[in-house]
Amino acid sequence: MKKSLGARTFVLPTPAWVVGTYDKQGKPNLMTAAWGGICCSKPPCIGISLRKATYTYSNLMERKAFTVNVPSENHVKAVDFFGIVTGRDVDKFAAAGLTPIRSDVVDAPYVKEFPLVLECKVIHTNEIGLHTHFVGEILDVKADESVLGTEGFPNVEKVKPIIYCPDVRTYHAVGKYLGQAFSIGKNM
Repeated sequence: MKKSLGARTFVLPTPAWVVGTYDKQGKPNLMTAAWGGICCSKPPCIGISLRKATYTYSNLMERKAFTVNVPSENHVKAVDFFGIVTGRDVDKFAAAGLTPIRSDVVDAPYVKEFPLVLECKVIHTNEIGLHTHFVGEILDVKADESVLGTEGFPNVEKVKPIIYCPDVRTYHAVGKYLGQAFSIGKNM
């Protein structure tokens, strides 16, 4: 029997992404965001939801561009830090010892040291309640060659993305390989 947990923001897995933006003065900023996911295939789009109180919210409203940086497990302390402090007061790149790279596609920075980056322009915003949902059209995906698999796409076991567990507020690593999608279920 299942136990009711009530209406909560609990779905697994939840990403631990780092959103990159520039402020009005052109200072690069980072923010950890867990409320997000792919929301369209054509055009390729990703959605992230942010509170208005965040520095990144005002940057997104101003610049209409952002990057989604997928950090690997070895950057988990920095990812947590980016969600604790505000870019209004702290240069998060400098504090974490990371390198901001200016996107050549959108008006936003990305993290050189993170293995996977999506460069996005804002095409829709929707106020939902406490959060505003930003839909970004993915204009380019950049991946370190070291994380590409034999088929030329990012390999999850090489990227080693961080998973966030809402409500209990813990970080986790990706688990073991289970099988090939659109294949293992054919014989049911």
